[in-house]
Formats: sequence, structure tokens, C-alpha cells
Amino acid sequence: MNAGARPKIEVANPVVELLGDEMMRIIWPRIKSLLIEPFLNLPLATFDLGIANRDKTDDAVTAEAARAIEQIGVGIKCATITPDPTRVAKLGLKQAWRSCNGTIRAAIGGVIVREPILCRNIPPLVRGWAKPIIVARHGFGDLYRATELRVPGKGRLTLRFEGEDEVGAPICVEREVFRYSKRGVALAIYNTDDSFAEFARICLGLGLSRRLPVYFSTKNTILKIYDEQFRAVFQDVFEVEFASEYQRQGLIYQHRLIDDMVAASLRGEGGFIWACKNYDGDVQSDFVAQGFGSLGMMSSAMVSGNGRIVMTEAAHGTVTRHYEQHLAGEPISTNPVASIFAWSRGLRHRAVLDGNVPLADFADSLESACTRTIESGSMTRDLARLVGGGQAWLSTEQFLEAVSERLSIRHSSIAHQTP
Repeated sequence: MNAGARPKIEVANPVVELLGDEMMRIIWPRIKSLLIEPFLNLPLATFDLGIANRDKTDDAVTAEAARAIEQIGVGIKCATITPDPTRVAKLGLKQAWRSCNGTIRAAIGGVIVREPILCRNIPPLVRGWAKPIIVARHGFGDLYRATELRVPGKGRLTLRFEGEDEVGAPICVEREVFRYSKRGVALAIYNTDDSFAEFARICLGLGLSRRLPVYFSTKNTILKIYDEQFRAVFQDVFEVEFASEYQRQGLIYQHRLIDDMVAASLRGEGGFIWACKNYDGDVQSDFVAQGFGSLGMMSSAMVSGNGRIVMTEAAHGTVTRHYEQHLAGEPISTNPVASIFAWSRGLRHRAVLDGNVPLADFADSLESACTRTIESGSMTRDLARLVGGGQAWLSTEQFLEAVSERLSIRHSSIAHQTP
């Protein structure tokens, strides 16, 4: 059925489109041509964050993209490469450019929220998980904005702060970190109380909106200043701003050690928000995604502190192995669902900002078309392996066409219902 049976939905304001790398860069235009362009008149501000263009522009393009997202309020991002030394040599890059996600997060701040995309016929690898686990990842500072140092030889490493105290008086604080007898490395990270408090407000507010308990995990028994400060600020925000409403709704907030939280999550049935430090959230979101079945079934959204700015993407990477198979001419069955949900979630935020009800309905229809296609038995190879029993699977292109057909039917039926 042709999507032209109903006029395209008009979108007055643009979204920022961020192009990426490898297999997902190949799939990205097919998602647009089959699932977006036939249904929407959507203005795009497009930036190429592929590693070749980042290298060509000395990564200025990433800063430009971040400014555009700040101004426009919505970014929809394809998976990108963060090069390691091997990639630098292989691709002939000028340097190992920092994560473009980290650069954008540093400009916008906020929280990365990752949530599994569930289908009734896809069994989780963790058999007890029956409800979603939403990972809320702190997005400021920490390891992703760390300063690293190669120590050339014998010497003394210190951590030093020069500045003012809370009342404006000059202050200098210095701590010895380590005495080196030979070569080594060093690392310094930072954070702020304001960022900790913003993270707490977003996570606790998400708990209220989703009516789910919130657990915050750190290792404050080891990091007795850094992690303990984070825990204390989070607790203070809860007690002052959220405790009474949580009690009224019968919800709980609790801090747990990260190792205890990992163990508890495996024993439970899910159904909670897991607030994590930046690096912890990066690791645990992949752990949760695999526990529910596939990295291809995990949405990701970066939300600014005031909720006005959202950047959406798939939680997985560029799928290098599939890209190499694609280059070799082999058939590919890469799961595109998380990238499709990047579009749906970004478009839904555009709809909220603009008060565009038809666009919000389209975003819902797009997600429903994905999950119902899978529940009907049409899926990519990663999901077919989970189902087992000789479950048939589709190539990426075949799956996208199946979703497009279902979406077209839905789009046309809405047209017939409209007076």
C-alpha cells in the first residue's frame, strides 16, 4: 500500500541529523527512504560525524553539530567510530579523536537514558527478567573527559587545586598521588555538585513519570570523596525535593554499591530505573541490553537538565563485523530497530516541542510497526537465534521493507478515519 494515500505530515521545525560510520552508515539512508521520507515533510540540518569527515575538519564538525542541537532542541544520531590506536593507524587518521558523544554531552550536559525494546516473542537471556530495566547514565565529566598523562620516569605525582573557597578566599589544596620509581601512566577526572544534583533530579523525576523505583549505584566504600559526594548530593535532592511524592506514590529510592546492584539485578524480574555513574552506565547498559536479548534492541536518549534538548541514537556501535561482511559482498542481517527507535524518539520530542499531535502519533506508529513486525515472526538473525527452533530470519533490507509495509497500512488506515 502506498504511503501517498495520505498526505505527508508537515513538520515545521527541523531536527539535527548526525551521520555515522560503517554498517550503520549503510543502513541509515534506507531507514530514511523507507520509514521517514514517505510519511513526513521533515526539514533536516545534517552534519557528517563519520570519522573521515571528523578527521578532515579536525573534529570541528562535532562542535558545530553540538551547537546546532543546542539551538534546535533535537538531534538524531547514527552510530559513530571512536578510534583507538589500531583504528588510527588503519584509517590513517591525524589522531585518536575523542568520542563525539562525549563532546556533545559536554556541551549539552544531562543524562543518557537507555531502555530495552521488548517484544512478546523474544525471550530474554536472563530468564527472570520480565519487566524493563532502564539505565540512566550520568553524562558529565568522569572518565569520558579525563586528563591522561604518560609518566616518563622516576618522580612524584600530585593532585593540586588553586582557586577560591565558597566565600571567595584564596585556597590551594595539594595531595600526593604516587611516587614513581619508573615509567607509568596517570589519570585525573572531575565533576561538580551541580552536575550531580541535575542527574539526581532527572533520574528521580523519571521514576515518578514512569512509576518505577530508582536505584543509584556507586563504589563509595572505595572512592570515599568522589563517589561519596555523588551519593550525598543525590540523597539530599531526594530528601528535599522528592521524598514526600515518592512516599505518596508508594515508590522507593535507594543507594546501593555497584557490585551489589549487579548481583541484585540478575536475581530480580526487572522493573526499575538504574542510575549509574558515566562509565558504569556505559558498561551496564550493554549488560542490560544483552540480558534482554540483543544490543540491537536498546534505545538511547541524551536528555538535558531542563528537558528541552534531546539527542537520540542506538545504544550499540557501528557493527564493524557486519560492515566487513558487507564489503565482501555477503548478505547482511544487521538489526536496525534501535536506529529506527532513534528516529521515533527524536521525532516524538520534536512533536512535544512543537505541539504536533500527528507527528507524535506517527512516532508511536513507527515503533509499533517495528515491534509488531517482529512479533509476527519477521525478524533479523540476532533475534531468530534467541527464538530458536529453526526460526526464519530476514536480511536487513527485507526487515525494513516489512516494517515499511506495516507502517504504510497503519498510515493509510488513519487517513480513512480522519474526517
